[in-house]
Amino acid sequence: MPLGILQVGGHAPADVVSNERIAEWSDTTPDWVAERTGILERRYADARTTTSDLAAHAVRQIFEEAPEALERIGGIIVATCTPDVPQPATAAIVQHKLGLRDILAFDVNAVCSGFLYGLTLADGLLSRTAQQDQLLLVGADKFSTIMDRSDRRTVSLFGDGAGAVLLGRVPDGYGLLAARLVSNGELHHYVGVEAGGTRTPLDEAALAAGDNLLRMDGRAVKDYALSTMRKLVEQVLDDCGLAVDDIDRFVFHQANTRLLEFFAADLGVDPDRVPLTAPYLGNTAAGSIPLTLRATADARPMERGENILLAAVGGGMTAAAAVLRWY
Repeated sequence: MPLGILQVGGHAPADVVSNERIAEWSDTTPDWVAERTGILERRYADARTTTSDLAAHAVRQIFEEAPEALERIGGIIVATCTPDVPQPATAAIVQHKLGLRDILAFDVNAVCSGFLYGLTLADGLLSRTAQQDQLLLVGADKFSTIMDRSDRRTVSLFGDGAGAVLLGRVPDGYGLLAARLVSNGELHHYVGVEAGGTRTPLDEAALAAGDNLLRMDGRAVKDYALSTMRKLVEQVLDDCGLAVDDIDRFVFHQANTRLLEFFAADLGVDPDRVPLTAPYLGNTAAGSIPLTLRATADARPMERGENILLAAVGGGMTAAAAVLRWY
């Protein structure tokens, strides 16, 4: 039986960061931010809130709405590139905060593509092991901790948030129909945080140079995103014998509103079929696809048999696309 999404949860912090605040930090104007990105606001967690806290909040929404799931969870996968600590895995910390015992827990870091990498891994786990009945997959990031607030090109884009899905088996003909994952490591320098690993220690010199903060070649990332996502979307649709017109909803990684508008137009997709959270949540990295799934389900509940295409591009450079049929 194929893997399907049984329940969706999401969480965004309460603190709204307006374009006016971004303009103050980065010596720009609110109009520049809105025109260039299509983002009007984003959310920041406070200093005491960790990535695992965001993740646990998203999962608790699932348990509140489907309490019976608590007894069937066989594991937690957390997609993040802003973990609580270098080790152990943030997933293990989330497991503890949820009070779950004797289940698998691990992290996936494919940056903004991490949720779809985790979805494909979960499919393999549920297919090959008897231990797991249902799995939790969480995308969670706290990018406010790695923002250079003087850099308008990045601080205008990112926000904090988490989304979670409960995964389990669904009848044949539903669930995950096809998935494609790719990485082009020769382009890893397009976006990233230099310090904090074994190559560049997070010492006083690194902090003084701002090497603990996100740097991004925005034009190169945009060009890669547009060319790679289109190719993956075409491939994954071909894999499951569908066309663009067969897809009811396109849930893309919310890199920024303008990029998504351009990509939808390039595919010839009606904007009504492309739900957006970027305008009011910004780019929530690994959390953006499940957060957008939750938002579109709240606005218009999914119907059985809907075809949903998910696609993302992230640092690495990574990219992923998947098609599932809702059950």
